[in-house]
Amino acid sequence: MFARSVVDRLRADGHEALWAGGCVRDELLGRTPADYDVATSARPDVVRTLFGRARTLAVGAAFGVITVVGRRGSGQVEVTTFRTDAAYTDGRHPAGVAFSTAAEDAKRRDFTINGLFMDPRTGDVHDHVGGRADLEAGIVRAIGVPALRFGEDHLRMLRAVRFAAGFGFVLDTETRAAIERLAPRAATVSPERIAAELRAMLSRSGRGRALELLAETRLAPVVLPELTPPEGPAGTDSPWLLSARVVEALDEPSLEAALTILAEGEPAALPRVVARLRLSNREGNGACWLRAALDELAPRSVDERPMNRPWSSLQPWLAHRDAPRLADLLRARAAVRGHGADFAAWATACLLRPRAELDPPPLLGGHDLIRAGCDPGPALGEMLVRIRALQLDGLLTSPAEALAWLAQRGAPG
Repeated sequence: MFARSVVDRLRADGHEALWAGGCVRDELLGRTPADYDVATSARPDVVRTLFGRARTLAVGAAFGVITVVGRRGSGQVEVTTFRTDAAYTDGRHPAGVAFSTAAEDAKRRDFTINGLFMDPRTGDVHDHVGGRADLEAGIVRAIGVPALRFGEDHLRMLRAVRFAAGFGFVLDTETRAAIERLAPRAATVSPERIAAELRAMLSRSGRGRALELLAETRLAPVVLPELTPPEGPAGTDSPWLLSARVVEALDEPSLEAALTILAEGEPAALPRVVARLRLSNREGNGACWLRAALDELAPRSVDERPMNRPWSSLQPWLAHRDAPRLADLLRARAAVRGHGADFAAWATACLLRPRAELDPPPLLGGHDLIRAGCDPGPALGEMLVRIRALQLDGLLTSPAEALAWLAQRGAPG
């Protein structure tokens, strides 16, 4: 493993080196870490010399961070020199750093469960902040004084929610109280960083609980003000918590799916959220399309059966590239609300039909209508829509029938 070889190389040169942070936490939880970080006594310039400038990136060198790049397929590892941080002046970065020891380095980190070090060869854990006990007890606790940790980087409040929800842990009492008190400061975090945290917490296990915790800690009206009811999201039957249950029930969770569900009853707010969080075009367009599709198709009552509508009114939605996600939303929504399961199952079955059957080629195109005497313009487009609807509903089955139908009505001029 490349991360282990990085530690070995540093030690061979006489430096202390350990795995650090989230990878240690995940190893102890029996999870596969997404990446590995190394903490060391070696200074940044030494790390660069040791691994070679061609294989190192010094983007974070000012904060003691050097990225070591492995050979093809090996990935990369962030190597950070043990340090203490000066005061944070911008709610994100320290004004400076001073190189120190492993014990001091642990104290600058955010939560005790992220302040652990591990010897990758022996498995020995170095715990200077009580993180192992909190990991075993299932507690997310800020290191030191919670208000100071959150004052240094306001995004840590959202990270606390993500860790607690994702791991099924509880927030330490003092940590939670500090979040509730300092929640308004999260509004100063950049939209991109907020979106990244929301994306992480709402696309993984524990996403429903994450929404509940956002409400309970008063972060919800700060990070998603457009989608939070004026009276607040509290209450067991509130729209917010009902949405949280639907989000939890998704088989294909994503940020856009969660925002779609939270915008129930407030579809006009969704484009504002997309713009403020600076989501990608794929996410933003996907969320807005899913919201429009749900508003058009989702049963509004126990008795409503959308599958009985003309196929031409349903097909454009079910032939869309995001139709599988729409079917998942319909299923999750029905599971929580107690109605609409038959339509969700029907829509899912439609997606299993051959593509040529689900979305057959149009019988006629614009050039066909022009050759039949139609003038270019809006009327021609409207006629194409009418012919397509008749085709989908089985009332026109061939180009010849379509042209005959057009001749009976007279080509629009």
